[in-house]
Amino acid sequence: MTDQYAVVGDPIAHSKSPLIHRLFAEQTQQELVYEAIRIDTDSTTFNWAISDLKNRGYKGINITVPFKLDAFEYADQCTARAQSAHAVNTFCFQEDGSTLADNTDGIGLVNDIEQNGLRPFLNQSVLILGAGGAVQGILGPLLEKHPSQVHIANRTAQRATVLGKRFNSDIPISGSGWKDIPDTPFDVIINGTSASLEGKLPPISSKLVGKNTLVYDMMYGDKPTIFMDWAKQCHPSAQVMDGLGMLVGQAAEAFYLWRGVRPKTKPVIEAVRAIINK
Repeated sequence: MTDQYAVVGDPIAHSKSPLIHRLFAEQTQQELVYEAIRIDTDSTTFNWAISDLKNRGYKGINITVPFKLDAFEYADQCTARAQSAHAVNTFCFQEDGSTLADNTDGIGLVNDIEQNGLRPFLNQSVLILGAGGAVQGILGPLLEKHPSQVHIANRTAQRATVLGKRFNSDIPISGSGWKDIPDTPFDVIINGTSASLEGKLPPISSKLVGKNTLVYDMMYGDKPTIFMDWAKQCHPSAQVMDGLGMLVGQAAEAFYLWRGVRPKTKPVIEAVRAIINK
């Protein structure tokens, strides 16, 4: 019987994960089936739905909105990445019946910026916008790459400060509201808010973007996001990237956990981008 995997969430019909994993399977010559499954909490619970998939022989599951915190609670054991994120996006169902949980979002973003953006984080100053679940997932893997400093800015300053203090690191981590971001260009700016989906910008100064700044928006679409356009207006030579590579990167890390084979992300990013832009 062919190994079965799935992504669960609600809504889920829009998910690109089945396409991405099919492309990974073709590239690495792995035989598997991967589907998108909606968990309707009006008629079932997250725990029951996952236990049902496990009992039906699924090997692993990806978890997306709004169940990443439920997945953290469900897991029997968590990797260090999942523990630091307090959120889970990948389950591996073990031979002994237990559930191992991981969070591959952060390493997906880090690998996209370092490998596809050709920008190592070592000794770079990093500004992160937002302090929600998406940002919690990236901080641990980012800090492991030894940037020179990390500043987290959020609408409510306290949330940014509290999040920064959760990580036991010798790298300076600071937090503030929008108005109190240090008024100097950063090497890397990561937009972890969902403002771009609403056509809005975080209220930050154009002085934060320098001529060599890499500006990364975790959101993506069929054209550059409003945040990417803003960065180019601030400095035409700024490097801009959207979050499609993070999506493919986190999927690649999950695929590696399940199959023991690490797929190449760049051709898959290009293939998915071509479909989105049709």
